[in-house]
Amino acid sequence: MSGATGGRPADVSRTEHQLAPDGPALSPELRALIETGPMAHLSTINPDGSPQVTVIWIGLDGDDLVSTHMRENVKIRNIRRDPRVALSFDGPREPGNWINPYAVVYARATVEPSARIWELMDRHAKVYVAPDAELPVPEGTPPGFIVRYSVTRVGGIGPWVTHPAP
Repeated sequence: MSGATGGRPADVSRTEHQLAPDGPALSPELRALIETGPMAHLSTINPDGSPQVTVIWIGLDGDDLVSTHMRENVKIRNIRRDPRVALSFDGPREPGNWINPYAVVYARATVEPSARIWELMDRHAKVYVAPDAELPVPEGTPPGFIVRYSVTRVGGIGPWVTHPAP
């Protein structure tokens, strides 16, 4: 991707692509980006309507976009009350581009209490920390939470965007 027109890379499309409400499969390009381990900004809605933003690890569990959480903190409480969320994350930096590729995933989130978080966190650590990272499970630790994101639409700039903006 090189050159820019009007402040945007010439060969990159920008859109908010509407997806089917039944949680379609993520595009191969978006899956590939997620598998590189970008830090994601999770936006939830506080009780007073203000935004709450947290930086989290994300990953895939089969066809599902997921994150794992050890405690029931603000973001978990917010999701339980209002499942509408947005996650944004950058694509790989490409020198010479004016605007870095990025994805914005709008979704409905569900919270599952689960002891499987340790398995998923261990997998995520191998991407976010180091390929040989091992996440020790603290003894006597209660189950944490897996958050699953049912994607409703995808926006951003990059190859994961499948339709140009109208």
